[in-house]
Amino acid sequence: MEFSLFAHMERMSPDQSHEALWEEFVTLCQMADEGGMRAVWTGEHHGMEFTIAPNPFLSLVDLSHRTKNLRLGTGTVIAPFWHPIRLAGEAAMTDLITGGRVELGIARGAYSYEYERMMPGLDAWDAGQRMRETTPLLRQLWKGDCAHEGEFYSFPSTTSAPKPLQPEGPPIWIAARDPNSHEFAVQNGFNVQVTPLWQGNEEIETLMGRFNDACATHDGPRPKIMLLHHTYVASDADDAARAAQEMSKFYCYFGAWFQNKRPVTQGLIQELTPEEMAANELMSPENLMRDLTIGTAQQVIDRIKRYEDLGYDEFSLWIDSGMTSQRKRDSLARFLNDVMPAFS
Repeated sequence: MEFSLFAHMERMSPDQSHEALWEEFVTLCQMADEGGMRAVWTGEHHGMEFTIAPNPFLSLVDLSHRTKNLRLGTGTVIAPFWHPIRLAGEAAMTDLITGGRVELGIARGAYSYEYERMMPGLDAWDAGQRMRETTPLLRQLWKGDCAHEGEFYSFPSTTSAPKPLQPEGPPIWIAARDPNSHEFAVQNGFNVQVTPLWQGNEEIETLMGRFNDACATHDGPRPKIMLLHHTYVASDADDAARAAQEMSKFYCYFGAWFQNKRPVTQGLIQELTPEEMAANELMSPENLMRDLTIGTAQQVIDRIKRYEDLGYDEFSLWIDSGMTSQRKRDSLARFLNDVMPAFS
């Protein structure tokens, strides 16, 4: 089992400065680097203070100068927002600048709020089809002299300029949920990233089953699969209970952004009332304590051992949570010092 960190800048209120949030993000990534994690992942989002990440390549280039060993991953770029030639070129340039440390996670996107602003009229189906057309073109563009006539993109013979530093280009990861997405990834030799969110062990097992089913019909090498999960390593039971309360609030806001029904002003969604959050039983602290990777170091070790037994190759600690910077750092330090050595 390998380990990585998944993080964004997350602004929950106007009194938080972007400068402080960036320094918090960098500090967490440096801790991951010094603590022996394999990679850091950061994504792409637009117009949302909830997850500030307009261009992950820019963030990764800066991190490459502040870290030594971490692989630097996009987790994830939103494929329909990129022309294939542009995505291939910017990924290659980032790979060149970072010394060949880039890994490219790709998704169709999840928020209709972003679709409305970036590509009005786009829906999840078309976004997924654009991702499936774009992603296989990247390796062809990195190899060079790729011409394409497709449903969404057409272009004459084109070569990525520059070429990536890694001979075969950055490893590609696909954010997959349904069986067809797993099949697409495995048949193309792409790695898979799954995000069970709040749905617990049953979905963690289901997603692994879909990956295994896809691999069973594929004759080539078995790709890797990464589990991305909200995680908090607590100092004791009371600290774990507090983390579950904080995660509950985070997920209530996550759900509000996903539903895209509340007013947004200055990139911040209209505040949820305590009554609205209490009424969201699905996201209750009790359910999240059960379904997320929350607990003392030994409890977290026991959970991740189960994920390892299922066959997951990498566990990515999703640290976005609305918690204070100090609480994030404390949890990550306990993960690095007390959890990871159990898997060495």
